[in-house]
Amino acid sequence: MDSNSSSKKRAPVQPSRAAGRQRVSDILAAASELMAERGYEATTMAEIALRAGAKIGSLYRFFPNKEAVADALLQQNIAVLNDEYSALAQKASELSLEDLADVLIDFLTVHYPRVKSLSALMEARTDRLEIRSRSRQQALNGIATALTIAAPRLDNDTAKDIAAVTLNLMKVMRAMTTKDAPTTAGATAELRRMNRLYLLDRLTPYQK
Repeated sequence: MDSNSSSKKRAPVQPSRAAGRQRVSDILAAASELMAERGYEATTMAEIALRAGAKIGSLYRFFPNKEAVADALLQQNIAVLNDEYSALAQKASELSLEDLADVLIDFLTVHYPRVKSLSALMEARTDRLEIRSRSRQQALNGIATALTIAAPRLDNDTAKDIAAVTLNLMKVMRAMTTKDAPTTAGATAELRRMNRLYLLDRLTPYQK
């Protein structure tokens, strides 16, 4: 068996020491930046090591190939969003509807820097449609959960419908903020106002 085949089958190393865990964190952060900037295919292991300030041998010690880096990074991105949606659910009952609307409309913009490579990672995978579907369902479930906590009488089907509309508004806000969508100086404030009015109108009848 050649070394390349061996590296493809070798599992990533899970470091037990703090220094090793920090090095892995640095590697994944560098990979995230590069893949967001250049795309998955154009990013090389040498570039990841250079951006992370690591020796190439150290990179291969933890990750046998770029696919292993991408798998770890994808799982990290999904875990980050899952944790943030869980945190949102925990504080949803303490927020006014206006504040909840503001938290939701800014959610993707606030957390985008931590998961900015997610789109590039999904595009590079053969199972991207499945992953995109799972990611969208994760978002819808997270939003719907927060909505039903804020408005306890909201039924599941209506919560999912409102969540779908809200998610699309969240995506527009992120795209406008990153200049990936047409915008003007006051457009994000208008979108924020629209989201507040929408959620107030839809959720108020379902509160206690």
